[in-house]
Amino acid sequence: MATRTEGGTGDEILINVTPRETRVAVVENGVLQEILIERAGKRGLVGNIYKGRACRVLPGMEAAFVDIGLERAAFLHVSDIRPESLPESGASATHSDRAALAITDLVREGQELVVQVIKDPIGTKGARLTTHITLPSRFLVFLADSDVAGVSVKIDGERERQRLKEVVNAFRAEFGGGYIVRTAAEGAESEALQADMQFLQRLWSSIRERIKETSGILTLYEDLPLVLRVLRDFIGDNVEKVRIDSRETCQRMLEFADKFVPEMGPRLEHYPGERPIFELYGIEDELQKALGKKVPLKSGGYLIVDQTEAMATIDVNTGAYVGHRNLEETIFKTNLEAAAAIARQLRLRNLGGIIILDFIDMVSEEHRQAVLKALEKHLEKDRAKSHISQVSPLGLVEMTRKRTRESLEQILCEPCPLCDGRGSIKTAETVCYEIFRELLRETRQYSPRQFVVLAAPDVVDAMQDQESTSVAQLEAFIGIPIKFQAEALYTREQYDVVLM
Repeated sequence: MATRTEGGTGDEILINVTPRETRVAVVENGVLQEILIERAGKRGLVGNIYKGRACRVLPGMEAAFVDIGLERAAFLHVSDIRPESLPESGASATHSDRAALAITDLVREGQELVVQVIKDPIGTKGARLTTHITLPSRFLVFLADSDVAGVSVKIDGERERQRLKEVVNAFRAEFGGGYIVRTAAEGAESEALQADMQFLQRLWSSIRERIKETSGILTLYEDLPLVLRVLRDFIGDNVEKVRIDSRETCQRMLEFADKFVPEMGPRLEHYPGERPIFELYGIEDELQKALGKKVPLKSGGYLIVDQTEAMATIDVNTGAYVGHRNLEETIFKTNLEAAAAIARQLRLRNLGGIIILDFIDMVSEEHRQAVLKALEKHLEKDRAKSHISQVSPLGLVEMTRKRTRESLEQILCEPCPLCDGRGSIKTAETVCYEIFRELLRETRQYSPRQFVVLAAPDVVDAMQDQESTSVAQLEAFIGIPIKFQAEALYTREQYDVVLM
């Protein structure tokens, strides 16, 4: 686990900056909970606004592909098209009429569209788009196509919710547009909210001017870089310190804080130490563990995390934990501990989409509900929206977690060239038998004087040891001598049969 170097119970944000990569670690009560990585050659696109051109309209998918200047065309579903994008015949239609309109009623090939990225390109899939434009600030999110005011559900007090709504509605008469009050606005002064609204209105006006004055495919607005998004999106009263190991970046953040979040200035701190900041806090070790499948639990149990393109699965096992009372109590305690570990792993690895949790089977319905409630509680700090279903008839918990960017594994890793991403490779014995079959095929087609088999060292060792009798029998059967040559650069599954 990441360890703190000084006392205190608040959260800390650690920022490691190198010329081509910025890494942000969110540490809560001394434990790494989230890691964000931004690379110079591959910045995230979520929040960016583009003027694009529809290049393909697919009625069967009720969607269009839009060229916004990226390597792959981006995806726009009919449900993500705002009412103002409707043709005149549908502009005054009722909500039900609009819902019945097909993609071909809304978009035609070659049409220019103003779109915003809501999901980064992931794997072979292009970016996901919407025409519902939103602009975030510290306290508010501006809704370009709305005229309502909403308040984050994470603000609990009814009196505070009402106060915030009244403040926003009072200023909305002057500024117009729709707004969502963010969690960070709890307790904020009305003047601060008004300043945010003015900032968002100026930003939206400048974007609208660019839309009118330009044509073709271009970027209208880019979201803030990661180090500044941290100050906008993560900062709250629970953040004790933000430590940055780059003096230049720290100064840039101080200037931003002075303008937009002045109370955060004293909490920003340059880390000048010789020892790397991520190493000092144990972040590097936690990153390596987060790329592994097995996650140990303090009790002796463990999780097995598997990530595929279709979904992620997490299996809970008791391992060495035997408990002190009875089996049901042992299972219950393991599952409770696993619920906390699962919530952390989802954030740390940034797993999204469909997630299947295989808790250890529990007989007691009370225990099952307690585990689900514990999981929901631990997910409350997660900024990504998630939905948890009840336990299925097979004892599995099905859940979804919003995926807007690549997972930690997708950012840091690529498919293994040895196994082509399967996660396993053939045994030396299996490859030996493949070679035997290949030799028989070659014998039927050609009449060589001798075979030379080039293969990986462990395959050649197997041929000359465990399979030596089989090799001798094959030579006698085909009447052709077989010679083996070890090639150090060959992978286990790679071999060549040369005819002499």
